[in-house]
Amino acid sequence: MKLQISSGDRQFLLATAAATPDEEVCGLLLGRSGRVETLVPARNVARDSARSFEIDPATLLAAHRTARGEGRQVIGHWHSHPNGRREPSARDAGRASENGQIWLIIAGGDIAAWVPQATGPGPATFQPIAIEVA
Repeated sequence: MKLQISSGDRQFLLATAAATPDEEVCGLLLGRSGRVETLVPARNVARDSARSFEIDPATLLAAHRTARGEGRQVIGHWHSHPNGRREPSARDAGRASENGQIWLIIAGGDIAAWVPQATGPGPATFQPIAIEVA
């Protein structure tokens, strides 16, 4: 499995994370078959936005409606890690489910893509996936 993303979208993600270095920024990935077609920025409504993210529910619902109406899907989401680590955190693992959705993490001036895998009870583990920038 790989994730395809445009160079413009990659630059947008990096610039968005750099503009808010002390908080996790977040949003949704709309597309088809592992190809990001649209980035949907969302407000982070988490109580501790420096260490966690929670996508604004109104944005989440609107994105699902838009995607459905256009024959696309919400294929995942993106968020930044101000700590500079591109790997999913323990908090990410505790919130992830094996639903095929992509977790795109921006940190340290780069991005990484992950897919959660079920390992039984407890936190998920993540498998890295390749990113192809077009």
